[in-house]
Amino acid sequence: MDFEQPLPRELKAVDSASLFRLEERASDLGLSQRLDPAWVRVNAAPDGTHYLWPVRWHTLSHRPDVPHHVRWELLITLCTGDRVLSLLDVIPGDFAPLPKVTSREEGMQVRRLLDRAPSVREWLLREGGGPGRL
Repeated sequence: MDFEQPLPRELKAVDSASLFRLEERASDLGLSQRLDPAWVRVNAAPDGTHYLWPVRWHTLSHRPDVPHHVRWELLITLCTGDRVLSLLDVIPGDFAPLPKVTSREEGMQVRRLLDRAPSVREWLLREGGGPGRL
C-alpha cells in the first residue's frame, strides 16, 4: 500500500440511493467492511442523509485485483429515526464524486453523532433482533 497517499480529510453526505449503490459495490467486490445490501434497503430511511467519515486506507493483500480503498465510518439514518454506526470500504473512484459536507457546523454535529451512535450490532441487540439479522 502507498502509505504516502494522504487520507481524504472530508466528510461525505450521501442519499439512500447512493448508499445502496456503495453497499452493493462493496459486496460485489467482496470488501471486508460492509453491510448486507438487503438489510440496508429495509432499514435505511429512504429519504435519509447518511454520512461517511474517512478512517484509513485499506488493502486486501491476498487480492491484488481489488484496488486500495478507504475504510469509512458510516452513520446511517434508519427508518425509525435512529442513527447507527457501521464501517464501509469504498474504492477511490466511487467516493471521489460523492458530495462533500462543507459546513463546519454540520461536520462538527456529525462527528458528535458518530462518537455516540450505537453500532448496527448494538442497535440490533437493543431492538431484540439479534446480530443474525445482518
